[in-house]
Amino acid sequence: MHDVVIVGAGPVGLFLACELGLAGRSVLVLEREAEPHSSWRSFPLGLRGLSGGSVEAFHRRGMLPALLAASGVDERPEAAAPRSVGHFAGTPLDPAAVDLARLPYRLAGPALDGIMTSLEAVETVLAERAGKLGVEIRRGVSVTAVAEEGAAVVARSGAEEYRARWLVGCDGGRSTVRRLAGFDFVGTEPQLTGYLALATLTDPGVLRRGFAVTPQGMYVTMSEPGHLGVLDFDGGAYDRSQPPTREHLQSVLRRVSGTDVTLGEVHLASSFTDRAKQTTTYRRGRVLLAGDAAHIHSPLGGQGLNLGIGDALNLGWKLAATVAGRAPAGLLDTYTAERHPVGARVLDWSRAQVAVTRPDPHSRAIRSVVRDLLSTRDGTTYVFERTSGTSLRYFGEPGLAGHNAPDFVLADGTRLSDLLQDGRGVALDFSGRLPAVGDRIRHVAGPARDDLGFGAVLVRPDGIVAWAGDRVPDRGSFEEAVRRWFQF
Repeated sequence: MHDVVIVGAGPVGLFLACELGLAGRSVLVLEREAEPHSSWRSFPLGLRGLSGGSVEAFHRRGMLPALLAASGVDERPEAAAPRSVGHFAGTPLDPAAVDLARLPYRLAGPALDGIMTSLEAVETVLAERAGKLGVEIRRGVSVTAVAEEGAAVVARSGAEEYRARWLVGCDGGRSTVRRLAGFDFVGTEPQLTGYLALATLTDPGVLRRGFAVTPQGMYVTMSEPGHLGVLDFDGGAYDRSQPPTREHLQSVLRRVSGTDVTLGEVHLASSFTDRAKQTTTYRRGRVLLAGDAAHIHSPLGGQGLNLGIGDALNLGWKLAATVAGRAPAGLLDTYTAERHPVGARVLDWSRAQVAVTRPDPHSRAIRSVVRDLLSTRDGTTYVFERTSGTSLRYFGEPGLAGHNAPDFVLADGTRLSDLLQDGRGVALDFSGRLPAVGDRIRHVAGPARDDLGFGAVLVRPDGIVAWAGDRVPDRGSFEEAVRRWFQF
């Protein structure tokens, strides 16, 4: 029997498998697709944006060089300011307008910015890492039943049984695990049908480059010729059981773009909606959900992959500690408590972008106001905080606790990200006044090049600050934080 069975070998399932493997847990990943490679996962259709927070997660596990190489991205120089911000509902934003004074807990580093990559690149890096950590991946396995039996969960695929102490569904927006385990899935119904296609355009010059919001919807021409996205506000009425035909795509594109554009051959095409739903909890008994299995929304803003990686990072160390019998009481429950509100915020972020893109007079008026606000320094900084992970906070009074930890650099050049690579918590004792506590926390004493005014910082394995002390840190409050998160 395995410690954990993960259903789904996409980026979220593989990242979670790596986290559990890093902690020495036995992990089996079951994947429905027989082959890991497809045109939908490679460039250009598999193009995805990783936020600074997601890039930092790879950096903290020592996988950033491999990710950059697989993504065709040059090594990242250390940066103090973001070099890109992205867009909001098609409105591009100027990175020079980000107010750095609003980011008090950021330090310069190679992971401040996001990158453009592909699903295939991310999955290749994670699958290789998982293999080195002893994770077993079985492909071509479709789960047909899930049942708890005492202290175990059984996943069935036909006559085959896969037994584990815990099971995690990372099997996407149409999650089989979510349905079989009886999770409640609530939210809002669609207002639009979206289309993604790779096609030959006989007259590509008639379409504007980049995002184009029109009186009928929105379309976007992407980096490769013929790589198109279209939003049609039809209330989600299109029958998505079959791929869209060339004739249908051309009709929708002509109506939305207001041009007589002609499609030649359609190489690949799919459809999606802006349905936004979330499970009411991320755990039922010994079954948990992560990624799109727990929450779905439109791809506007590109937050889905990043949200899922955040789920895996948060869940991994907590589930590993629970399996090992070393988790403080209620630790696993903090997964839902911390990640569910983050998911709800992303769903609202997606809904807001849909709302200002609707082709009606009220939405056009709101869009005009929003564009004016986004052109300001405050507006640009707000979007950067929301989409980069900078504003992430799980708990705590005003201060550093609950925030993503800055990438502190010690006097010898060692970074916090270097210290987190083995998946343990880290106590940074800049003051040299705190005791070492157990082997599950790496204790590092010594000054930092910039300690941001703190005397010591306790960092969870997922990079979240569990506790921060002033210049003369209080030993009692430090030990209380250690007991809360690590059970000593």
